[in-house]
Amino acid sequence: MFEQGVRPPEVARRLRVSRKSAYAWYAAWRDGGRSALASKGPGGFPCQLSDDQTERLQAELEAGPAAHGWCEGQRWTLTRVAELIHHLFGYRYTPRGVSYLLHRLGWSPQVPAHRAVERDEQAVKRWRTEQWSRVRGWLSSWAHGAFEDEAGQDLKPGKGRTWSPRGRTPLIKVTGKGSAGS
Repeated sequence: MFEQGVRPPEVARRLRVSRKSAYAWYAAWRDGGRSALASKGPGGFPCQLSDDQTERLQAELEAGPAAHGWCEGQRWTLTRVAELIHHLFGYRYTPRGVSYLLHRLGWSPQVPAHRAVERDEQAVKRWRTEQWSRVRGWLSSWAHGAFEDEAGQDLKPGKGRTWSPRGRTPLIKVTGKGSAGS
């Protein structure tokens, strides 16, 4: 645009950036031409893990938190992933650094789906095809209430987030035993 005589304020407006950025680009272009505007790559500290280590980390994350001793919660948190990286490779990452790394690996924070440990997928599929059409009309008459037992134990697990590969909803296995910690 600068080669076509467009002034920095107009460049800022067209590209939806600050005037300060447009003037900085203009000065760089004026002093070094088009090559001075080329990207210098991503900023920040380079990744401490090698390609082999990131592949191993990916495999370890796929195994799930329980495979590494975190049976409670079954969620990958940034702190847990940082601890795993330190345990496996000896590198210390901040939670923010772990977040950047996971995004680079194609992972994102997601709300997991909860499934009963005893769940029989074939039985669920059969029920949906055979029974759901009959039950659907009765739903409006069902009572709406909290899912708690006599002791006030919530039977539905919390809705915390976990990290999982983009496009793949994480599953958390739950039992009907409630949550003793609430």
